[in-house]
Amino acid sequence: MAGYDVVIIGGGPGGYNAAIRAGQLGLSVACVEQRATLGGTCLNVGCIPSKALLHASEFYEMAEKDFAELGIDVTPKLNLPAMMAQKDVSVGQLTKGIEFLFKKNKVDWIKGAGRIIGLGKVQVTAADGAVSVIDAQNIVIATGSEPSGLAGVAVDQKRIVDSTGALALPEVPKSLIVIGAGVIGLELGSVWRRLGSQVTVVEFLDRIVPGVDAETAKTFQRSLAKQGIAFKLGAKVTGATAGESSVDLTFEPVAGGPAETLTADYVLLAIGRRPVTEGLGLESVGVTPDRRGFIDTDHFRTSADGVWAIGDVTHGPMLAHKAEDEAVACIEIIAGRAGHVNYDVIPSVIYTFPEVSSVGKTEEELKAAGVAYKIGKFPFTANARARVNHEAEGFVKVLADATTDRVLGVHMVGPDVGEMIAEYCVAMEFAAASEDVARTCHPHPTRSEALRQAAMGVEGWTMQA
Repeated sequence: MAGYDVVIIGGGPGGYNAAIRAGQLGLSVACVEQRATLGGTCLNVGCIPSKALLHASEFYEMAEKDFAELGIDVTPKLNLPAMMAQKDVSVGQLTKGIEFLFKKNKVDWIKGAGRIIGLGKVQVTAADGAVSVIDAQNIVIATGSEPSGLAGVAVDQKRIVDSTGALALPEVPKSLIVIGAGVIGLELGSVWRRLGSQVTVVEFLDRIVPGVDAETAKTFQRSLAKQGIAFKLGAKVTGATAGESSVDLTFEPVAGGPAETLTADYVLLAIGRRPVTEGLGLESVGVTPDRRGFIDTDHFRTSADGVWAIGDVTHGPMLAHKAEDEAVACIEIIAGRAGHVNYDVIPSVIYTFPEVSSVGKTEEELKAAGVAYKIGKFPFTANARARVNHEAEGFVKVLADATTDRVLGVHMVGPDVGEMIAEYCVAMEFAAASEDVARTCHPHPTRSEALRQAAMGVEGWTMQA
């Protein structure tokens, strides 16, 4: 095959955004992806299908439990095959959209598994076993991540599933055990709880969603518990045995004590993800991942000339939008431009109900760094739109530098806060002070007013009760 300016290994959010940007900048580019469709884990078996099920299951539960309070009497009936089918239709439409963008920007999609065999050379093995070699001035590794395993818990995608299997269960489990109280486990656990499952979350740590602001996490856990999710925290899973129709899960307290066994229809293993870097031939160019499989980079450059890495294979949060930002910046640097990613303004969202969103530093991080800060906080119970919508759970918390008033971090629990966090991302990107947000007029009545009221609270002039 002819040589390219850039060859990208992996067609997920990092890979396809890198490929499209390279095409836009006039570089000759190929994307090597072995999956039958583009979009990677996120689009095919991750972020997008999970959000489709979260959206549908939220509507189902609203109709079942909340409509009557609004004066609407209905008796919903679950059609699980139809719910799964609409998810698949949306995924199919989006993957075809990426194919269209590849064609529009003159990106060659080379189907097969990519492996580096030397500087500037990528070997591609197609599904039929055919092997070819592509020459590239630059190679970008964007192979993403995969679910992490756990000793004693063998995923069979039948009774013991990972996130991929949990998106395609053939029935609503009467009971479901989720191993791991992180984002993936809580989102997928929420889907099946809404549809009728009894969900128990078993977590090694003594808290849920590690890394999230502690006050926010406590409020979030109380909300999930109120909805019916049970938590076993500080619990070490020691094994899982799958039968024909159930799974026995054994765990013991991390602090010591007798072991316990729980039985459920299904077990979801969701203890995190690990980078996909094995089998890429990195040794052929002298690149050695760390003990966890991550590739060290300096502005996306690896230790090998012309070899770059972005997204989940590098250090930092495993988020699609982080990979997308890195993709654009990496390609712009390759093209001789000034690519840049501001890692202090990478938001995160948990798409449960209520949602959890955050950007910047947590209180715990600021305390550890010895940074003096002020807090502005506003509850959704005092927000008019949230109250009339009967969705008044949660709060907005703003952390600002005690001396300069610059916004350092924002943490929210509540309805649709995943959509609202972007306002503070923009503010922080422009180094805004909390007063800048506090003095910006927001429409009334909207839930976004809580963002302003929290900022006003930093200096103690909140206007609503």
